[in-house]
Amino acid sequence: MRQIVVGLLPDAALDAAGAFMAFHLEPARALLNQPDCTALAIILPPAAHDHRDWRLALARDLAREAAPRRVNVVAGSPGEALDQTLRFLADAPGVTGQYMVCHD
Repeated sequence: MRQIVVGLLPDAALDAAGAFMAFHLEPARALLNQPDCTALAIILPPAAHDHRDWRLALARDLAREAAPRRVNVVAGSPGEALDQTLRFLADAPGVTGQYMVCHD
């Protein structure tokens, strides 16, 4: 499973969504277009509740676009919860289009 780790995004949900689309969407699509890529996890930093909608839309829409490749969006800080979630996704061939929030 390939991964893209997004370091920082603006605090405001609309600004964060715009920044992701401007700077990270095309690199994600490029990874998904590589012949050896079967799954992608996009790892985002933790954010307030108002970011949920754009992140879920990203996961669903990119997964539909990339099918049969799998795409999931995971939010969390480095740590055991994030690591366990990524291990789960690596071994879950039926899971795609999900937004998962990790808490340690």
